[in-house]
Amino acid sequence: MSGPAPYLLAIAFSFGVSALLCPLVRSLALRYGWVDHPSTPIKTHAAATPVLGGVAIFSSYAITLFLLRFLTHFPSGTLHALRGILLGGALVFALGVADDMRKPGGLGFRLKFAVQIAAAASLLLFGLRIRFITPVPVAVVLTVIWVVGVTNAFNIIDVMDGLSASQAAVASLAFLMIALPREQRYVNFASAALAGAALGYLPWNFSSRRKIFMGDSGSLFLGYALAAVSLGTDYSAVNRVGVYAPLMILLVPIFDTLFVAALRLRKGRSPFLGSKDHFALRLETAGWSRGAIVLFATLASLALGFCGFLLTALDVPGALAVGACVAAGAFAIAEFLWHIPVHD
Repeated sequence: MSGPAPYLLAIAFSFGVSALLCPLVRSLALRYGWVDHPSTPIKTHAAATPVLGGVAIFSSYAITLFLLRFLTHFPSGTLHALRGILLGGALVFALGVADDMRKPGGLGFRLKFAVQIAAAASLLLFGLRIRFITPVPVAVVLTVIWVVGVTNAFNIIDVMDGLSASQAAVASLAFLMIALPREQRYVNFASAALAGAALGYLPWNFSSRRKIFMGDSGSLFLGYALAAVSLGTDYSAVNRVGVYAPLMILLVPIFDTLFVAALRLRKGRSPFLGSKDHFALRLETAGWSRGAIVLFATLASLALGFCGFLLTALDVPGALAVGACVAAGAFAIAEFLWHIPVHD
């Protein structure tokens, strides 16, 4: 198969597998007691809810790429890169499963960071790293920071039904659209499979009667996979400002991570401990419904994905103007959110 057909197939197949696996995983989680109890004030759900929806997300992603291997031609470079993502992704996924099964306490943040750094190192072993920064040792360090940061950003933003998964789906499609004309096939296949996996999970996360959470197994894997995908596209064919497109595409979860860390530090708290400082929870305090919050975040992500595309397509003055507008908007939203009172 050639053209967009393999990528559309990847989205559709991954969506179907994810949607079919979610109720099966939910049944197993209920049977063995793998549930998230609303045991602390920072929890936003009212009843014990099955976790490990990430099992459906990761499985659909891996199965889709495995089957596509036999349905379409994978150049050696594409196959090598996908192996690196799957290896590191499996490590992060296993970390998330272990954390989900130890709820409510979970694993300590030091162990989580250690495993995430190891997963980031696996990308380096397969040649996936930031390319526009020299010298190489600096690029290696920044690659690890980027991968670990984005991995945790999608975990941090997972405080409301549909929020993390919808961000992942939109970001995946944005990376696909940017990489598609250049036929950077590892990015295309990985993005398509990831978008389908996240979209297939969403109906079950939104369900009122058969709800399932993705847990850390899902949010950590989504963040890791997107961080890895972002390393594979040439963003600077038109101008060097384009290299900041991934930052634009992933700005919503990155914004929430930085915003929450700043507020926690301001209160004299550890940035690694939970709180209700997330932008979504602050908007809820201000009277927004959860549906409106997720819709707003999704529309913002769609707009930012388009802005990320513009960074790669415009000349330098145009790209800088787009970046300045986005920065101004982010600061204005942060200022608005900062003054919403939240009581943990």
